[in-house]
Amino acid sequence: MAGTHARERSKTRSRFGVPRLDRRELQWLLVGLGACVMLWIFLSLAGEVAEGETLAFDVRILKALRNPADPSLPIGPPWASSVLLDLTAIGSPTVLALVVFAVTGFLLLQARFWTALFVLVTVASGEIVSSAMKQIFSRPRPTVVPHLREAFSSSFPSGHAMTSAIVYLTLGSMMMRVSEQRLTKIYCFAMALLLTMLAGISRVFLGVHYPTDVLGGWIIGFVWASICWLAAQHFEVRSGINAERSKFDRREAS
Repeated sequence: MAGTHARERSKTRSRFGVPRLDRRELQWLLVGLGACVMLWIFLSLAGEVAEGETLAFDVRILKALRNPADPSLPIGPPWASSVLLDLTAIGSPTVLALVVFAVTGFLLLQARFWTALFVLVTVASGEIVSSAMKQIFSRPRPTVVPHLREAFSSSFPSGHAMTSAIVYLTLGSMMMRVSEQRLTKIYCFAMALLLTMLAGISRVFLGVHYPTDVLGGWIIGFVWASICWLAAQHFEVRSGINAERSKFDRREAS
C-alpha cells in the first residue's frame, strides 16, 4: 500500500522534482498569462493613441475604405454597405442585451443558476468598464470620412468591439465547457471569434471608429472576459461547486 501511494505521488512530480500542474491548473495558467500579455499590449496601444502616434495609420485605413472622388461612398459593391449596416447590429447594446437575456433565461430553465449568474455579472461589469474607459480617454470620433451610422459616445475603445468580445467569448467558453467533442469546442470558439470580429470590422467600415479603437476594444474585451472566467473558476473551486452540467445530467438520468 505504501509503495502504491509513493508511486502515485511520484506521478504528480516532474523529473526535476517540481509538482506537475493538472489540466485545470494549466488551463488557468495559460488563460491568465494570455490576459496579462493582452493587457500589456492594450496599455501600450492606449499610450500611443493618447499621444496621437496612431492617427496617421488610422486615417490612412479609413480613407482606403472610401471612394477617393466621394468619401461619403464606401468602396465595393452597393450591397456591401447594407450588409455591414446589418452586421454592426450584432455588437449593439440592444442586440447583445437580447442575446444575454435569452441565454440567461435558458440557463435558469435548465437549473444552471451559477452559470447564469456568471454570464450576467461578466456582461454587466464589462459594460461598466467600457463606459468608464470611454470617459477616461475621451477620444473624438473620426471626422476624416462621413459616418454611415450615427454614433454618440467617445471613440476609444470601441464599445461595440469590447462588449461583443465579452459577450460572445463568454458564451463561447460556456458552450465549450458543456461540449464533449473537440470539433464542437472548436466550432463554438470559431463562431464566437467570428461574431466578435464582424462587429468590430463593421464599425471601421462605417467610419464611426478608427481601427485602433476597434483593436483596443477587442483586446480589453478579451482581457475582461478572461478575468471574469478566472474569478468564476476560482470561486467555483473554493466554494466546492460541482459542474452544473453533471448535476443536471444525473438528475435527468434518474
